[in-house]
Amino acid sequence: MDGVRKLRKSKDKKIAGVLGGLAEYLGVDPTIVRLVYVLLSLLSVGFPGLLIYIIMWVVLPPPEN
Repeated sequence: MDGVRKLRKSKDKKIAGVLGGLAEYLGVDPTIVRLVYVLLSLLSVGFPGLLIYIIMWVVLPPPEN
């Protein structure tokens, strides 16, 4: 199963590793994902973005060793 990517939390984390894990999954810089997330959350009055983040925090598995 080499080459299969799995969405999971990242060791490169600022809060819970959710956005770092998403950046690793997408193959982009974590800073870009974090900035886009903050901008989208602010433009949507914050609540939907916060709710999605909390759900992903609970659902995503921890990083691999």
